Amino acid sequence: MTMLPPGTTARTIEVPGGPLAAVDTGPGEGSTVLLVPGYTGSKEDFRLMLAPLAQAGHRVVAIDQRGQHESPGPEDRAAYDVERLGADVLAVVRELGDGPVHLVGHSFGGLVTRAAVLQDPSAALSHVLMDSGPAGLTGPRADAMALLAPVLEQGGLPAVWDGMQALAATNPLAVTVSDEQRDFWRARLLGGSATALLAMGDHLLSEPDRVGELAAAGVPTMVMYGEDDDAWSPRTQDEMARRLDALVMVVRGALHSPALENPQVTAQVLRDWFASL
Repeated sequence: MTMLPPGTTARTIEVPGGPLAAVDTGPGEGSTVLLVPGYTGSKEDFRLMLAPLAQAGHRVVAIDQRGQHESPGPEDRAAYDVERLGADVLAVVRELGDGPVHLVGHSFGGLVTRAAVLQDPSAALSHVLMDSGPAGLTGPRADAMALLAPVLEQGGLPAVWDGMQALAATNPLAVTVSDEQRDFWRARLLGGSATALLAMGDHLLSEPDRVGELAAAGVPTMVMYGEDDDAWSPRTQDEMARRLDALVMVVRGALHSPALENPQVTAQVLRDWFASL
């Protein structure tokens, strides 16, 4: 089953950390946009935004991080720390060969793109933190992840899928998805790396606050989130934006995944932001 729209090319980008699966809209007249997914995510999470961004003249590339979906990853939990994942992002920028890019990191991907910016601010024309936070995740989602970790270690990825579905059923704001989408999510999770899931989960919960460092890097930054985000709270993200002196954009009708839940508005926000720089 493919979840990628027409007019895009599936490709592999070779980086020192290993091959990364990607989707690429091809050369555009404007700057390149690099999209980095979150925990349990993949490049397909951005599929509904690829065409609108490409129509604005951008080359748009979305990746699976190492160990996610179609990107293989080693059986070494140390390979999935945020610094190494950030280095992968910078290696992708170099391989694309388009110069600095607009970096967009969703959720855990925002912690990864932040690490990339801190390692090399010159690689980023701008930085978008989409439903991400200043430090490790806290609150109900963090509590749920703490429950799922032993499930993964004892029952493997199928047990994690069952647990995630049970948790989703208790969320009154959860968006109804098609059977095709649900089947894809299940296949994606079961086809990924259990080691990556465990290690990324650890870092998602333990990442330190590096907002001060990011502010000092001087890269233009936007904080955007779904109005009902149930991961990092809107208040937490607003405070992070204040510390960054960053633009804040709230996507109505969205929870934690505005690229899927309200892609038209999300894409337009990004188009306007890139055009303003």
